[in-house]
Amino acid sequence: MPTTAVTAALSLTLLASLSATAVPAADPASARLPAAARPEAAAVYAEPASRRASPSGPALAASIEARSDRPAGGERLASEAAGAEFVARRAAAAARAGAAAHPAGGARAPLEFGACPAVEGLPGGVRCAGLRVPLDYARPDGPQIVLTVSRVPATGEGGARRQGALVNNPGGPGASGMAFPLAAGLPEWRRVAAAYDFVGYAPRGVGRSAPLSCRDPAARTGPTQVPAVPSAAYKRQRVAEARAYAEGCAQRAGAALPYYTTLNNARDLDVLRAALGEPRLTFMGGSYGTYLGAVYATLHPDRVRRMVFDSAVDPDPAGIWYRSQLGQATGFERRWHDFRSWVARHHSTYRLGATPAAVQASYERVREALARTPAGGGVGTGELQAAYLRAAYYDDVWPDRAAALAAFLRGDPTELVRQAAPDPERAAEAENATAVYTAVLCNDAPWPGEWAVWDRDGTALARTAPFETWANTFLNLPCAHWPVRERQRPVPVGEGRAAKLPRTLIVAAERDGATPYRGALELQRRLGGEAALVTEKGSGSHGVVGGRNDCVDRHVERYLLTGDTSPAENGGARVTCAPHPEPAPVSLDDRTASTRGATPGALLSPVV
Repeated sequence: MPTTAVTAALSLTLLASLSATAVPAADPASARLPAAARPEAAAVYAEPASRRASPSGPALAASIEARSDRPAGGERLASEAAGAEFVARRAAAAARAGAAAHPAGGARAPLEFGACPAVEGLPGGVRCAGLRVPLDYARPDGPQIVLTVSRVPATGEGGARRQGALVNNPGGPGASGMAFPLAAGLPEWRRVAAAYDFVGYAPRGVGRSAPLSCRDPAARTGPTQVPAVPSAAYKRQRVAEARAYAEGCAQRAGAALPYYTTLNNARDLDVLRAALGEPRLTFMGGSYGTYLGAVYATLHPDRVRRMVFDSAVDPDPAGIWYRSQLGQATGFERRWHDFRSWVARHHSTYRLGATPAAVQASYERVREALARTPAGGGVGTGELQAAYLRAAYYDDVWPDRAAALAAFLRGDPTELVRQAAPDPERAAEAENATAVYTAVLCNDAPWPGEWAVWDRDGTALARTAPFETWANTFLNLPCAHWPVRERQRPVPVGEGRAAKLPRTLIVAAERDGATPYRGALELQRRLGGEAALVTEKGSGSHGVVGGRNDCVDRHVERYLLTGDTSPAENGGARVTCAPHPEPAPVSLDDRTASTRGATPGALLSPVV
């Protein structure tokens, strides 16, 4: 998987965008989506909202359903499945005819790789292509969208035999994998890159793949102030903002809104597999990408070659997605405690307190100061929460986060502003990531429609997990007002498979807050006896593969190259690795030795 140089920018941008500090707002009626779709799909994506009626609430939902012309329930699912099969077979036939040729009969190769557009920021060795897929698989020849795809070929170093394409989805939903091919040049991926083409892509809605937008990225003005304990008035404000955000998604996406789903992402993945000329898929997914991979494996077990699931989402349909976000709050609370414990152990360096409670008190002093006067004019309590949520994802950032708190309390806000202030140059990317995240999760499953349910559950959970409970609640609250009437039912992962899965490999950190460890156990149970689990004991950084832990990486490399999932010593379906070392503290008096702005050395998998 990519390391810092490959995915830090997209991952940290996504984390910021998914934080509860983002305050959704409705967009002006004249807003329109960037037209990344093919000309025949332009009417779906680029129709100016000013030319459309602008209903709200139930009328808006009815308008979307009417314009989408979707068959209902089981009929719709059957039509989509048949259409997806047709599109995948057509792509496979075109791939067999030659990716760069125009075969007799006029069929055009599904992927024609060439120089990447400058906007992707990829070096010349990476080649890019566009993959046409239907907006609606029930109408395979209807409006089309184009997904961006990137690739570097297998190096063949050391005479390695090419094994096919390794496709990556880094998670989100809302993250782009276009930079994944750069990982092929990293030392830890050298042997895998010798045998595999490294293929990344931007899923539907992400980046230039028919981009989804729910609000004007420039609409955010000034710092956000988020109370530690929300009042009744503040809750009413956030309910109204969530409703406005959901309506903004509908007004900007129009009839396309219902088609941003995990099921469609899995169908797109199968078309990509076919277009690459691969009879079976070799796939590596992180975070939400594990859920996508699990859904794919359930739909197409006979088309799976090898799959790595890094930091697994719990695929139990009962938890998709409302209960999942409740479970995250408890996980993040545990990791927030781990961070404070680490800071307390290094009290001699940071002077923030010798116990976790004392470190919390120091954090609260910073929060209270920012509530009175935002730092640098742009960092309020909301931005503080977003920045320190990253400490619950990745221990690599602990030294910088601790140093920023210490410096602020000594009267120097510079470090805190540098680490927490939003980057205006990435505002559009962050807004896009949040829009896709919201649309996929809201479309994927039913959500409680009454605020009283969210308030009850949030209030109870915040008593024991205050750090991120309300942030997660408000982030996902647009799903209570989502204007797509017919939500999908979560795929029962692992059930009803027509064929047995080959060996798969799950990798998890035991104290991961974003995707709690029980999700890895549940995924292993559902995938069956051929699924193996590698656990990083006692560690909690999210995204284990690709540079953090040599033991983990050896198991992943061996599996990708040979298909072997059993530990060499004694066989079996589960193996543990010792945790990677905790970061060393950085003295405030020696900032030149600090990894300033550093981000984790493994894949920073964005997460639901």
